[in-house]
Amino acid sequence: MNPCAVPTAVPDVDGDKRWQSIHRRFISDCREKDPDVIFLGDCIFETLQDTDTWNQYFAPLHCLNFSIRDDRTEHVLWRIENGALDNVNPKIVVLHVGTNNVSNSAAEVAEGLLANVTKIREKLPGAYILLPSLLPRGQQPNALRDKNAEINELVKEQTKGLDRVQTVAIDKGLVQADGSISHHDMFDYKSLTNTGAKKILEPLHDLLSQILNENELERDLTPSE
Repeated sequence: MNPCAVPTAVPDVDGDKRWQSIHRRFISDCREKDPDVIFLGDCIFETLQDTDTWNQYFAPLHCLNFSIRDDRTEHVLWRIENGALDNVNPKIVVLHVGTNNVSNSAAEVAEGLLANVTKIREKLPGAYILLPSLLPRGQQPNALRDKNAEINELVKEQTKGLDRVQTVAIDKGLVQADGSISHHDMFDYKSLTNTGAKKILEPLHDLLSQILNENELERDLTPSE
């Protein structure tokens, strides 16, 4: 059985139960808030909340960010199955997960990612699901970069034709002409700086705005009962 597609809680290796505490906070947010957009995923999105890009582009869109730094596909899947998307009805879920599944094959990670898409659809039948591409990582070209690129292609191919599921490339401009990534864009060559976040997330913001505006237009055009 593919471990990437089996819901798994993160073990409490540090002894402070932080992961479960964060998960419970997300569940509480679902009861208390009414988001239009939920970000769900790993370190790439978690660090977004500390950037100017989040405050400028995403906070005004009524977004909640349910991302945890080291989560893998199986961890996000467990969170979805255990309340992370209950009592809430967002128009869009933005899912970014898989870059931490370093020990799994590209095919396994893609399957795990698609298991998350299936579970999101079960929980939220009417929501759009956006899948930003996994980002390149490491200062110089390396095997993990190649694997993430392969995962992106597999997910893009396997989601073609799915209703209200869309992949979006957000990796343009990170890799320089010589194949390197600058610490000005990714401070640890994995997570984004303010500069890197602005560079790659503008396309995602534009797509979110477009979908939200289309939803408003459809609602306005629907005859009243």
